[in-house]
Amino acid sequence: MKVSFYSLGSVNETELEFAVINAIYKGKWVYVRHKERKTWEIAGGHREQGESIEETAKREFFEETGCTNVDLIPICDYSMDDSVTKTFGRLYFGRIKEFGQLPVSEIDEVKLFDSLPDSLTYSKIQPKLFEKTLVFIQDSYV
Repeated sequence: MKVSFYSLGSVNETELEFAVINAIYKGKWVYVRHKERKTWEIAGGHREQGESIEETAKREFFEETGCTNVDLIPICDYSMDDSVTKTFGRLYFGRIKEFGQLPVSEIDEVKLFDSLPDSLTYSKIQPKLFEKTLVFIQDSYV
C-alpha cells in the first residue's frame, strides 16, 4: 500500500472519499475500537452523498467519539494506492474541548493514548498519518 500526501486543494474535493481525524484531548491521542475488532484506529470514515468533506469529518468524528466540541483543522489530502485502486481522503487534526455520550454505532470503545497504539487496524497507513500530524503540529504550533 502506497500512501502519498498532497497540499490542501491540490486534489479536487469531489475525489475525496473519506476523512480521518487525528485528535488530542488533554494531551492524549484519541483512538477508537470497532466492535468487530480488537485493534485501534483513527476516527473517520467515508463521505456520504451530498456532503462536503468537512461535513464528513464532523459527522464521522461525532459518530465515532461522541465528541461535542472540537476544533477540526485540515492538514492535507492523501491517497492510498494498492496498485489496483487509488483512493483519496483528507487528514484533519482535532483539538477536543468536550466529549459527550458515544452514540450507538460500530464503535465499541474510545481510548486515550500517550502515542500511537501498538495494535493498529491499518498498520501500513496509520503510522504515516500520525507522523504527518506530528509534523503539522510542530510546524504550526511552535
